[in-house]
Amino acid sequence: MATEILLPKLGFSMTEGQVSEWMFGDGEDVKEGDVLFLLEADKSANEVEAPATGKLKIVVEEGVTKQVGEVLGYIE
Repeated sequence: MATEILLPKLGFSMTEGQVSEWMFGDGEDVKEGDVLFLLEADKSANEVEAPATGKLKIVVEEGVTKQVGEVLGYIE
């Protein structure tokens, strides 16, 4: 079963953000705890870790603004 990668809420007022850089490419293997992507929101950048181990499936490209809770990809 695939694990969804959701846009996390990192601050009280945060409502949207964007992946500024994926650290792994589509189809690459990732491990739980690896830094998966850099998230830009509220004028700051934060590292977001992989929530599971498996193969990365990216559905939102870098630079696209999404709302908190939207799916950015999957780990299968």
